[in-house]
Amino acid sequence: MNARKPINAAIPGIACAILFTVIVAGNFSLRAEYFLFTSFRGNGESGLHLLLSTNGYHWITLNDDKPFLKPEIGYKLLRDPCIAQGPDGVFHLVWTTGWRADRGRSIGYAKSTNLIHWEGQRAIYLMQEYDEVLNLWAPELFYNHKTGEWLIFWSSTVPSKYQIVPGDDMNHRIYYTKTRDFTNFTPSKIFFDPGYNVIDATLLEVNGKYYLFFKDERKIPEIKKCIKFAVADNPEGPFKNVSEPITGNWCEGPSAIKIGDEYLVYYDHYTRGVYYGAVRSKNLINWEDCSKEMSFPPGHKHGTIIRIQEDLAIKLLQYRSD
Repeated sequence: MNARKPINAAIPGIACAILFTVIVAGNFSLRAEYFLFTSFRGNGESGLHLLLSTNGYHWITLNDDKPFLKPEIGYKLLRDPCIAQGPDGVFHLVWTTGWRADRGRSIGYAKSTNLIHWEGQRAIYLMQEYDEVLNLWAPELFYNHKTGEWLIFWSSTVPSKYQIVPGDDMNHRIYYTKTRDFTNFTPSKIFFDPGYNVIDATLLEVNGKYYLFFKDERKIPEIKKCIKFAVADNPEGPFKNVSEPITGNWCEGPSAIKIGDEYLVYYDHYTRGVYYGAVRSKNLINWEDCSKEMSFPPGHKHGTIIRIQEDLAIKLLQYRSD
């Protein structure tokens, strides 16, 4: 059986879970891998949606595409959801709570042990060191095993620090903070500044190197909002050697993972023929667009991808909210 054969997402309820399990058991036996993709719909009003795959190419919705967590803080939006699992097994979730240029200063946070039931939803207030902050977008998590600290990084526009370019209303850089307990946070500092407007950063560790994929937010003749990456020897940077674009124009929300011998970077192609796509590479140098091989549910908007254990995947497949 082809490892990339699509799962039939049209079969409802438990039947879908049974089919998914049978295919996995028949094709991969106990060597199956399970991948979880966080997602949101529309403007983020409904909350956290989750997708599942065994190969990274074909994805099905979970919980009949109903949200696992509804936003109750900030402007009651849940956009750009990012989930990461700590060494204690706890999953941590952060998200954008407001997307307009006058809605900064906080991100959403919640935690879970099973990806189904979430607790501790609250706002985390950041960027308090700056007088004027227009926004706080697309927070991401990365656990530094060397220090035992979590990195949280995001995009913000601080007009007093980086002048807004004429003809645009934003000029983002990537900022970050560190925490051990999601209660106490270090002062917000610059994480990545390539000298121009950037958003949607995500971090991938590869053989002791740290690859920061991000969206070049400029719209200039030769570049119109595309995905690039930079590399560092430490998860806190400095990130150098910015790549050429690895996607076409009008792409955002990258999420990166290695599956088998392929590095996959997913992205949201959000205008001029909307679709969810990906590029792949075997050496992090040469990149190939594989969007036409991808299968995503309608309405999927960008989040992050992680590996999960089989027992969690089966529980998620079987779960139905009231």
